[in-house]
Amino acid sequence: MKALVRDFVRSGTCQGYSVLRTFGLQDTKFPPVNFVVERADWAIRWVGNYVCEGIEAEYPGTASITTDPAPIFDRVVHFGSQYMWLAWGSHMAKSNRFVTSFFHGKPEDGPDVARHIDAFVESVPRLSKIVTGASLVERRLLDWGVPREKLVKIPIGCDTSLFQPPTPEQRCNARKQLGIPDGHTCIGSFQKDGVGWGDGMEPKLIKGPDVFIEAVRKLAERMPVFVLLTGPARGYVRLGLERHGIPYRHDFLNDYRDMVPYYHALDLYLVTSREEGGPMALMESMATHVPVVSTRVGQAEDLLSDMDTGGLVEINDVEGMCERALALLTATPEQRTARAIEARETVVQGFDWRHVARQHYEQVYRPLLK
Repeated sequence: MKALVRDFVRSGTCQGYSVLRTFGLQDTKFPPVNFVVERADWAIRWVGNYVCEGIEAEYPGTASITTDPAPIFDRVVHFGSQYMWLAWGSHMAKSNRFVTSFFHGKPEDGPDVARHIDAFVESVPRLSKIVTGASLVERRLLDWGVPREKLVKIPIGCDTSLFQPPTPEQRCNARKQLGIPDGHTCIGSFQKDGVGWGDGMEPKLIKGPDVFIEAVRKLAERMPVFVLLTGPARGYVRLGLERHGIPYRHDFLNDYRDMVPYYHALDLYLVTSREEGGPMALMESMATHVPVVSTRVGQAEDLLSDMDTGGLVEINDVEGMCERALALLTATPEQRTARAIEARETVVQGFDWRHVARQHYEQVYRPLLK
């Protein structure tokens, strides 16, 4: 009998909670809010972790992450990406209130993405809320016809207690341990920019690995450069650096939190992507006092005031990227310090995960829990 009732509830033909209560079958396994994350230890998982941890700190028993939402009913279910929503949503109990994040993607990214976006727009009536992190993507969703009342802009956050500026000793130790040669400008790129999960020799052009190589090549004509890479599938970038004789180090880290000393070793971070949701590296660089130059993607325009908190350039603008990078690197110590302080303050005030988690609870979850 219990199994039949649960199957009936999940079919969406009645309101789950009232039926279960009638039969004394209230489900206590899942909290009111369930954030669906990938099994891989990647960005979506960390977003879910930080959002739920922040909410739990203030409202214990309210939210947790899951990789298997199928058994959930009569709850708020937040999918960490629109791709996960489309994969799971039609198989879920209709008694749930559904939320999804939509951080990046546009039809111009390719036919597969275009088809996915068409399917997503068709699914919008089944969603209670859609969360996006960037003004740029918010405008895009509105243009596609997403109702204003369903759309909530909440940024991807940063753990500013973890990502902090290094002391001189920490910076010296990080560069020594990572083998950064004395006198070299250390440029960072911490992402996945190859197709698949192998060597990554086929470039994922949406991430701009070709732009990164060309920008670094031009900068290397002006100064000694060393490139610090993390992330999987970086074969295309590595081959390009080797072709131009640019020294580099590439590490794949098992724990996201191990990134901190890599930022401490940097003189500059480059975001060369053609499409992004954040990226998280943008906020992490700013929080650790690393100058950053970014294409106008994701949250960059919400964070960067050009040549005040970093450099902001149009997509594919290699010359502009190099000009701003050189200006940031050759600024006076006083200018560099002022920019670094302002950049970190921007992240602390508006993008710390504590603020981001609170916004999720107040603007997305609480209205759906009434």
